Amino acid sequence: MCGRATVKIALLLLLNLSPLLAQAETVWVDVRSSAEHKFDHIKGDLRISHSKIVAEVSQLFPNKETEIRLYCRSGNRAGKAMAALNKAGYKNVSNAGGIEDARKERGFVKSPE
Repeated sequence: MCGRATVKIALLLLLNLSPLLAQAETVWVDVRSSAEHKFDHIKGDLRISHSKIVAEVSQLFPNKETEIRLYCRSGNRAGKAMAALNKAGYKNVSNAGGIEDARKERGFVKSPE
């Protein structure tokens, strides 16, 4: 009986912590155009146009404490997207610069064509 109770408590703790653990992951967002993304992208990252960033991020990540890293080609559009998200109340948003900067920061190497 004691073993079952321990398992139940562990499962309850895990279920209650799951949303917090999910938010612990950094969200990487490519704010370039769909054409740029098709040509070159980092697998697994979201692609949201910088002009639609607030609407889409608000739906996907309503927690305004979510860590969000933005990038584009040079960092310019990522900067605009960051300003828009900050204005919308997001507190943990940063501009990683260009796509190559995002790769380098994460230790990724672009695969040869």
